Amino acid sequence: MVAPVFLDQLVDMLIVEEHPPVAELAPNQPMLEADAALTASAALHGRELHERGFTLEHVVRDYGDICQVVTQLAFQTNASIAVAEFRTLNRCLDNAIAAGVTEYARQSAAQREDATDALSLRLGPLAHELRNHLHTATLVVAAMKMGNVGIASATGAVLDRCLLSMQSLVDRALSEVRVTARMPPRRQFIHLATFLATVRTAASFDALARGTRFTVCPAGDDIMVYADPEMLAASVGNLLQNAFKFTQHRTEVTLRTSVSGERVLIDIEDRCGGLSDGAVEKMFLPFAQNGRDRSGLGLGLDISRRGVEANDGVLRVRDIPGIGCIFTIDLPLQRSE
Repeated sequence: MVAPVFLDQLVDMLIVEEHPPVAELAPNQPMLEADAALTASAALHGRELHERGFTLEHVVRDYGDICQVVTQLAFQTNASIAVAEFRTLNRCLDNAIAAGVTEYARQSAAQREDATDALSLRLGPLAHELRNHLHTATLVVAAMKMGNVGIASATGAVLDRCLLSMQSLVDRALSEVRVTARMPPRRQFIHLATFLATVRTAASFDALARGTRFTVCPAGDDIMVYADPEMLAASVGNLLQNAFKFTQHRTEVTLRTSVSGERVLIDIEDRCGGLSDGAVEKMFLPFAQNGRDRSGLGLGLDISRRGVEANDGVLRVRDIPGIGCIFTIDLPLQRSE
């Protein structure tokens, strides 16, 4: 759409130059307005190309193509272009390219800055949690070295929890990197009962720390899905973390599975009290935070959604007013033989 707009503005510019205003009445005002309109539309074009994923070369090429088409059309129709008119054409093209390139570069810089800020925000909490678990594990090992406690003691169990928590954090971080980078999933057949047992072990510590009961309903032994286990674990882990975060104190979070036709449904139900008006529509948007607890970044649900969709699944949420909500991961069913 850049060509019609530019040509209309070029015509306006030529008319102004052919019939200049009376200096005493409006010195250069029509010319300034025409220049401003051309610059504004060129900047908008540069922004649109950036948002649609085009390169900077396309911004320059679009206006270069206009120049080529104009000159070729003049040659084919034997139309003459005066020197002053050609000078105006080149000046308008130069101004448009400058405005388009400037806006494209500004959008690129802003995008890089946002990406850097988002990365810093994610690395900060990750490093903080890892440091806490590592510090606790270090103290436990120091106590064991003194000979006061053994590996099978309650203190040894603390070490085990710290190591499992660190493993879960690292696995989730690596999976989120792959999802964010839109890397293809590494799918394999996953025995759902075994998978959920691993999820239960890792998530139980988070539930315990938040004073929340955590129930995992048994899955059928013959239920399997074909998905990337790291992405699926990160998706379920983020949903559980979200549920533990918002469910009311001393209530329950439930993880259950069911089969509906040729689909496997993994439900995570909490007792958050229900969702506010309009929350469902924007819940899966990046950086969206809908509850009072703003300790996270609002990226977990977006990462869960993209991880599920990368494995041919669907993530949806159902509100239970006054009680809580249910997040459902919907995946294709694979039956074990």
